[in-house]
Amino acid sequence: MLIDHQRLTTFITEIFVASGATHPVALEVADHLVTANLKGHDSHGVGMVPAYVANIRAGHLAVDAHARVVRDNGAVLLVDGGTGFGQVVGREATDLALERVRQTGVVCVGVRNCHHLGRIGAYGERCGAAGYVSVHFVNVVGHAPQVSPFGGRERRMTTNPFCCVVPRHAAPPLVLDMATSAIALGKVRVAHMKGESVPEGALVDHEGLPTTDPAVMYREPFGALGPFGLHKGYGLAVMCELLGGALAGEWTAQPDNPRAGTIINHMLMFVLDPAAFGGLERFQNEVEAMTGYLHSTTPAKGFDRVRVPGEPELESMAARRAGGVPVDDNTWAGILKSAEVAGLDVATVQRLTG
Repeated sequence: MLIDHQRLTTFITEIFVASGATHPVALEVADHLVTANLKGHDSHGVGMVPAYVANIRAGHLAVDAHARVVRDNGAVLLVDGGTGFGQVVGREATDLALERVRQTGVVCVGVRNCHHLGRIGAYGERCGAAGYVSVHFVNVVGHAPQVSPFGGRERRMTTNPFCCVVPRHAAPPLVLDMATSAIALGKVRVAHMKGESVPEGALVDHEGLPTTDPAVMYREPFGALGPFGLHKGYGLAVMCELLGGALAGEWTAQPDNPRAGTIINHMLMFVLDPAAFGGLERFQNEVEAMTGYLHSTTPAKGFDRVRVPGEPELESMAARRAGGVPVDDNTWAGILKSAEVAGLDVATVQRLTG
């Protein structure tokens, strides 16, 4: 189905309000999720609603929690999220970083104990729009691992996102936002919901053999996601695990830590003011010149043009704002069930969704 993004945001907001969140918090989370759909990242969009509602009901997600500074060393801040909505805690932590970087030129913020942060690019974009560089290392814990290390077949890590954002003077920032697994687990979920295959090289079955069937992640004997880029993606995933998890969160995917069936993110975030180097104008000129140089490349067969990081998301947003957000039938059924569980009656759901 296709649904207007504003109507979808209103509907998801009301599900979270019915689940106990205040309207401002519910709206912020809903807007974050729908924006992920608009930008083409359905894996981090409204398909997460059933998991969020289930974790609220299980006591794993505190709807009224906010970012709390537990350590302040000037250019280093440590923020605890109290298992609150990651979209709220992450944005609040980012705003703390933006306030501090104006004084220090560079700031490092550790964010721990958040429920699912959602699309990490949202925080990088916030930094980029303010004129700052940002780098984000994230790990994912609270549930069983899903990703095998390079050369192995057993699950040992999760999708461990990495994000880096570079501001531009008069254009949207460059945004590299990716899972360190071959594809995000949410993209496997979306393919499974649609009854589609995943790209080759993303999954292995329980024997460690390549497969394109997403069902191996959801029924025994389980398979595993692999890292992107073989040993290189695996190496970056390990660094996300150790910097986001061990340093910022003091909680990695190793088995001595709890796995209660929830989603917890830890993030180590660096925010840098380019002006601190004293060559802001030259930096901006080089960014624009290099971007233009990349754009000038003759497209390879099968491509219409060369894009820089962040541009596919902008194109998707324009198209989906105009034409609606696609939601597959199984995902929509899960969202409707979550609305029922949250306490919204049928008449209210029909009014909200049209």
